[in-house]
Amino acid sequence: MTQELARRIVLTIGALLIFRLGCYVPLAGTSMQTGLISSGSVARISIFSLSIIPYLSAAIIIQLVSVVWGRVSALERSGEAGRRRIAGYTLFLTLLLAAFQAFGVASALQDVRGFVVEPGGWFLLSATATMVGGVFFLVWLSEQITRHGVGNGLALILSVGIVVSFPGELAIALELLRQGAVSSNLVLFNAVLWIALVALIVLVETARRNVPVQYVARQVGKRLFAPRSSVLPLKLNSAGFLIPTVVAPWVLYLPLAGASFLFGERPWLAAAYAHIRFGQPVHVILGSTAIFALAFIYTARVLDPEQAAEALQAQGGAIQGVAPGEATADHLDRIASLTTVVGAVYLVAVSLIPEGLLAGGIALPYKIGGGSVLIVVCTILDLKKQVRDLSFTNRGGERI
Repeated sequence: MTQELARRIVLTIGALLIFRLGCYVPLAGTSMQTGLISSGSVARISIFSLSIIPYLSAAIIIQLVSVVWGRVSALERSGEAGRRRIAGYTLFLTLLLAAFQAFGVASALQDVRGFVVEPGGWFLLSATATMVGGVFFLVWLSEQITRHGVGNGLALILSVGIVVSFPGELAIALELLRQGAVSSNLVLFNAVLWIALVALIVLVETARRNVPVQYVARQVGKRLFAPRSSVLPLKLNSAGFLIPTVVAPWVLYLPLAGASFLFGERPWLAAAYAHIRFGQPVHVILGSTAIFALAFIYTARVLDPEQAAEALQAQGGAIQGVAPGEATADHLDRIASLTTVVGAVYLVAVSLIPEGLLAGGIALPYKIGGGSVLIVVCTILDLKKQVRDLSFTNRGGERI
């Protein structure tokens, strides 16, 4: 391990420790004697109550807007100035979302008997400002990890928040087994299921559909490039893991939230909420459909066959047996469509098969879904790749 890599690892660990310590710093004006603290809900009522979710939501909304609005998409591709404007829009939207959520949390806390020492306007203001400040501090902290540490700071903070809940889920399973509420065969089945899902994630996320490409001899300036063979690698899951797994619940809950705002509490709304709870058949079906559709929509944005065909032609490359230009674009579009089907089915399987088994009564009552495991495993794979790349860079390409 080189000194630079060690420094980056130490910085990353230190930043994540700061995040975890902040999750145990309570909001000012709250009582530490309430049962909420002892019941393990401290992370939800700390200065980092909102975690980094408002920023993640804002970034996803901006990306979705860029899919349907060409002006925003062009701004993203216009260089550093355009990217700065996009970043500014994202932070402004983060402020709005965080303030809205923080005010809602602070208002709800006042309804908990004995939790807020002095309920009122001052508590609402201070608690809202504290939680919003916590979000922006975590945004800054994630950027420091990305720039000066190892891995993607946003993904690491999300993953740490998920990983710390794993021991609690395991303890619940073992306690149910000890009490005889579940059989050892059911526990073994769930263990094998999760191991198989992790193996599937690693297999698909590292898999590539390599399209053979031939480059003709060409001269750039005084440098002559000889003819060569190469491949154009296409990921099976080009949609990634954040957009489909994070946005899919919005598709389910936002319409009901809007209906609740317009019509108030109604019996049919309560029934609808009951049917789309985690583990319910309706949630599994609608969630599967949403994830499948989002995988196609987002892949169409990040993988443009026409742009890829133009880039190949400009670099003197061609796919054997396929004419340059429009024919190459059509060929790449067919390949991308097939790989996207595989990727979309994979995302649905990983995200909702555990939930489907839970709905069928053949899984333990865990609260962690496949999407959470997907985020953690993908973050670990990215972390491994960055550590390897940094090791090669700092040692001049020598394998260690």
